[in-house]
Amino acid sequence: MSSEKFLQSFGEDLLLMEKVQGEMEMDRWERSDQLSDTEVESIRQIWSNVYTNCENVGVLVLIRFFVNFPSAKQYFSQFRHLEDPLDMERSVQLRKHARRVMGAINTVVENVEDQDKIASVLAPVGKAHALKHKVEPVYFKILSGVILEILAEEYAQHFTPEVQKAWTKLMSIICCHVTATYKEVGWGQLSNSTM
Repeated sequence: MSSEKFLQSFGEDLLLMEKVQGEMEMDRWERSDQLSDTEVESIRQIWSNVYTNCENVGVLVLIRFFVNFPSAKQYFSQFRHLEDPLDMERSVQLRKHARRVMGAINTVVENVEDQDKIASVLAPVGKAHALKHKVEPVYFKILSGVILEILAEEYAQHFTPEVQKAWTKLMSIICCHVTATYKEVGWGQLSNSTM
């Protein structure tokens, strides 16, 4: 699948994750239906391949994220100065963060049928990114798109439209949990009070 076709298809899939309330409320993601057994199996099949090379895939994701969305680097003091993708690839701090991101996704994939476990893993992620790092929640949506794009490129032979739909639902679930935590900690009030 070409990158352009993927992005067009991904754009359609993002409709699952659109803003559902008015302008004064933080972006929320529609909770998708539960993943079917077939979708869970297809997610885990792809992930078993990804996780054997998780650090390198994670680095690819972060490099693409920072190259295409350089404003995201403002939240990373340890590598915000890096412009060259090769320097990013060599960065110990970026690799460490890539492992953390991929580790969180791994825990979600391993426990995808257990919403309580997913919440227990992702709530601290949302809380830290909202309160400590002050990351705008939209970056989780953007990062999800980059993850899907990299998976589609790196595992093209297995990333069928059905698999893409399952992974899009999974990314929606992840973003839903993270952004719900933003709301719980009063992100809208916090971000408005700093203006």
